[in-house]
Amino acid sequence: MPRQQVRGAPDPPGPPQLPSGRRRRRRGLPWLGGAGPAGGTHPPRWDPLKVTPGQERKRFYQNVSISEGEGGFEINLDHRKLKTPQGKLFTVPSEVLAIAVATEWDSQKDTIKFYTMHLTTLCNTALDNPTQRNKMQLIRAAVKFLETDTVCYRVEEPAALAELQRNEWDPVVAWAEKRYNVAIGSSTSILGPNIPASTKETFVSHLASYNMWALQGIEYVITQLKSLILSMGLIDRHITVEKAVLLSRLEEEYQIQRWGSVEWAHDYDLCELRARTAAGTLFVHLCSESSTVKHKLLQD
Repeated sequence: MPRQQVRGAPDPPGPPQLPSGRRRRRRGLPWLGGAGPAGGTHPPRWDPLKVTPGQERKRFYQNVSISEGEGGFEINLDHRKLKTPQGKLFTVPSEVLAIAVATEWDSQKDTIKFYTMHLTTLCNTALDNPTQRNKMQLIRAAVKFLETDTVCYRVEEPAALAELQRNEWDPVVAWAEKRYNVAIGSSTSILGPNIPASTKETFVSHLASYNMWALQGIEYVITQLKSLILSMGLIDRHITVEKAVLLSRLEEEYQIQRWGSVEWAHDYDLCELRARTAAGTLFVHLCSESSTVKHKLLQD
């Protein structure tokens, strides 16, 4: 398959920078893999999974393209193939995902802003599997969030917040209970709700219909929203990214309405959370398109 040129979008804004009295020492370029001196191999110089939010590097490539290899679709930065932090060839299972990742790299302007490249980060996680978990371990970790799900923990006071939680969260919980034919409920106890074992097993069976790549994305979305219920509502297209993020921050938004917000900080956090949640959801959908997801328990 010939290389496909990718043209990106305008450079996204970075996080607010604090003043510094020290100049940073210029460092080398990100490592794309390859042979070192005397036939050796250089160790990785960078890890996109561990890049701090303010870290940036000068763009070192001109063109971004994709090509199809034996293991899938690859990302080319000029004539060099992108590699993962562990030195594996960066290969994704579908062309549309490759185009999305390539667009992230092509969207970088004078500097590479790693904190904006959520799809690249998710692909690196799927390829390197740094925690060395298998499919069932990923599923169990996702379902465990039910025990501390944001929308299941309620307050009794103040009354206005309790009412807001009922009005906003109850419909989502009711949708999930009907959609998956399970009992979830909610609780004001510090111990949280008592989720039936049958409910957990139903979600285990449902998540098992996704492939490993999609499961990495699902877990990523869950960690952003702190909610399996909101994440499944989002992935099933029942609610939008904006709505899911708002519901996950309901108490914080209530406090902001009452006491006001910190200038730029709250808005930046909100935009970042939306970006990460949207990227994770897109990742799940793009990874699911390359395989048939069998919804054994669900019928639309």
